[in-house]
Amino acid sequence: MKEYIEERTVMLAEYIIHNKTTVRETAKRFGISKSTVHKDVTERLLKINPQLAKSAKKVLEENKAERHIRGGLATKRKYKKDSV
Repeated sequence: MKEYIEERTVMLAEYIIHNKTTVRETAKRFGISKSTVHKDVTERLLKINPQLAKSAKKVLEENKAERHIRGGLATKRKYKKDSV
């Protein structure tokens, strides 16, 4: 694996862990695609730093468990804005 990919992968994982961000938020912040962030953090990171991968996976699982709530809140805001 190329060195810049390894560096990016570790940087993405650290950002996700420290800021508790979603894959989408992280992708937007770094200007890369969601699929790249996901692949880096879930697949490549395991080979580079298994301990960091475990921490990142924990945050991603929390995000996955909460996504239905965030979606509901976004819909609520959307219709509240339209009715005003």
